[in-house]
Amino acid sequence: MTDTDRLTLPELAAMASQGRRIAMVTAYDATSARLADTAGLDIVLVGDSAGTTMLGYESTLPVSMDEMLLLTRSVTRAVGRAFVVADMPFGAYQPGEDEALRNAIRFVKDAGADAVKLEGAGRTLTRISAILDAGIPVMGHVGLTPQSASLAGSYKARGRTAADARRIFDEALALERTGCFAVVLEAIPAQVAAHITEALKIPTIGIGAGAWCDGQVLVWHDLLGLTSGHVARFVKRYADLNTTILDALRLYVSEVKGAAFPDDSHTYGIPDEELARFEAQIAGTLGRKSTNPFSKS
Repeated sequence: MTDTDRLTLPELAAMASQGRRIAMVTAYDATSARLADTAGLDIVLVGDSAGTTMLGYESTLPVSMDEMLLLTRSVTRAVGRAFVVADMPFGAYQPGEDEALRNAIRFVKDAGADAVKLEGAGRTLTRISAILDAGIPVMGHVGLTPQSASLAGSYKARGRTAADARRIFDEALALERTGCFAVVLEAIPAQVAAHITEALKIPTIGIGAGAWCDGQVLVWHDLLGLTSGHVARFVKRYADLNTTILDALRLYVSEVKGAAFPDDSHTYGIPDEELARFEAQIAGTLGRKSTNPFSKS
């Protein structure tokens, strides 16, 4: 496929207005992107969650622009239909409008993303405006915003008081007014998300925000059961690949150590006459190991 086959913003908006749910997932490399695209995902988010799922960091905060660009390039090379959104990592837009615009351009021009995503409202709105003025689509993100979770002191759900729910509601409206094409609602009560979705003309994408959003997003490793330890309440595991992969790797180790792999079906051969010529050429060097089953000694 070519880039012209990608889903467009008008098509995504039409899906929401017609009540057709938008399916979104994170992906971080060509393999996951290809599978997501083949499965029919509408949006692939190259999330800064790669910090914990792929890069071994304890949070998303250490993820750099260079790391995100590398991951985004890998995804855009493999995607045909899905709309690709790149997460702007911590530090890529907080310093100001110029830095935000410069990094957003890198995501689109150098990595092939269709849009970028920024967390929060407030001062983030001016960064979003600068990016939009350059013609780059922006997805917003309110509720639990992992890049600033330390300010709140936890990664717990947001919007569980009237005041906090109103704050998130107002932030979502502000993102729409600024020009975002969609907004992610993370870890907020379903009732609050429903009111936000009703109030906005742009699509809402929920993650831990109930079923009334216009779409849903989950992290690749969470939904496939690749995450070990605690996962958030909103995560549904659609597979247990952690167990499947471990079983396969343990069987591989066992067969290698037991000399059961590789067998003849996984081995290349050589014509007898060519083997004889080869062995004549190396005569005198054989017999150094007793494990060679082809040795005539």
